Amino acid sequence: SLDVIPGMEYNYDAAVYNLYKDNFKKMTLGTSLMYWMGQENQTDQVIETLKAVQSQFPKLGKEDGLLIMAHGTPDPSNAYYSVIQDRIHTLGMKNVFIYTVEGTPNLEQVIPQLKLHGIKHVTLMPFMMVAGDHANNDMAGNEPDSHKSILEKEGFKVDTYIHGLGENQNIRNLFVERANEAWDALEK
Repeated sequence: SLDVIPGMEYNYDAAVYNLYKDNFKKMTLGTSLMYWMGQENQTDQVIETLKAVQSQFPKLGKEDGLLIMAHGTPDPSNAYYSVIQDRIHTLGMKNVFIYTVEGTPNLEQVIPQLKLHGIKHVTLMPFMMVAGDHANNDMAGNEPDSHKSILEKEGFKVDTYIHGLGENQNIRNLFVERANEAWDALEK
């Protein structure tokens, strides 16, 4: 799986797996980048992922904020974004917020938090495998409804970081771990 969270696409993968698993001697499905959250003696993959992606964070001053834009989903797995924000706080990442394009929290829900924390300058960064249409247009575009334009209209100075998670070597290493875990499951 190259899914970031076990959302709708991962549920589809799992359904296909369950449909065909009996047709093979052995078959496995790798987990998404962030699957386990420390439950049942498992690693907290949310913390692992945040530590991996932190390597690309800009240095933040007192009035600087980082908005990490995720995709979001109408699926109940959208709750992962609340867990991610919780782990951001757990790791002591100050003025770092996650928001989504197609779920919650959305940009309108995060803007009051920026103001509450006295943030004047924001860096927008995608939390998606590829910096595609959502990153280039919804997040960083010049249209009046882009996130960049909305934040500038709200009085923030805005910078953008247009690189997908797939460009981060630390994140790629985590995906290799997930693939190896799936391979190891076949070996048993």
